[in-house]
Amino acid sequence: MSTDPPATRGPSPADMPARMPPRRLVVAIDGPSGSGKSSVSRAVARRLGAAYLDTGAMYRALTWWLLDEGVDLADADLVGQLSPTAPLEVGLDPERPRIGAGGVDLAVEVRSERITAAVSAVATNLVVRADMRRRQRELIDVGVADRGAIVAEGRDITTVVAPDAQVRILLTAREEARLARRSLQDKGTADAQAVASVREAVVARDAVDSTVSQFTTAADGVVTVDSSELDFDQTVAAVLSLVAARSRPATVHGPGLR
Repeated sequence: MSTDPPATRGPSPADMPARMPPRRLVVAIDGPSGSGKSSVSRAVARRLGAAYLDTGAMYRALTWWLLDEGVDLADADLVGQLSPTAPLEVGLDPERPRIGAGGVDLAVEVRSERITAAVSAVATNLVVRADMRRRQRELIDVGVADRGAIVAEGRDITTVVAPDAQVRILLTAREEARLARRSLQDKGTADAQAVASVREAVVARDAVDSTVSQFTTAADGVVTVDSSELDFDQTVAAVLSLVAARSRPATVHGPGLR
């Protein structure tokens, strides 16, 4: 899902300035792999002048740190014991989001195939999840205190981490659309061979993660944005429309909303 508009196209609605939200706003966005959570959430945060939190990157950074420490990820007790000691570094600026551990910048490494293949073993550890939820709530408080608003995305955000967020969204899309987007992101192309190469990893990870987190159907009070037929700008605009109408989300109608 590219964020770069064609060079010949004028400013789109998603490029136009957004009205600043009221102070102390939390926007929580959940959804399955390949739904566009990260790119859409970051763009929405930029538009709102809000902080941005990628909680999935935190699990990935923790996975990297554990592997770097030589920890066997199959040792669930040890992984859970070490999680609170991990020196994770999380930046909340949507223009320059930082994720690191122990002084090492992991912006690229956390998206590597090595970490992608290993992260579910860490993310499904219930002790780890409790530690990460604590850290994430603290970071949400920091972001709101600093900028007045934060867009936080990832598993459990709408139901467990920030169930009281003013705006709670499940961002989803049909499987074929999600696979094409993930293939384009990871492989640079969405041809049949590339899509096939990411299918097993995406579907398998969602299946494993769904054992500890619900992200396929919207909980009560969570609005679904289906981006299957929406381009990037339209998806951002749909989310922004929900932010603008956060006090009455159930009455909002538009492309991709239900």
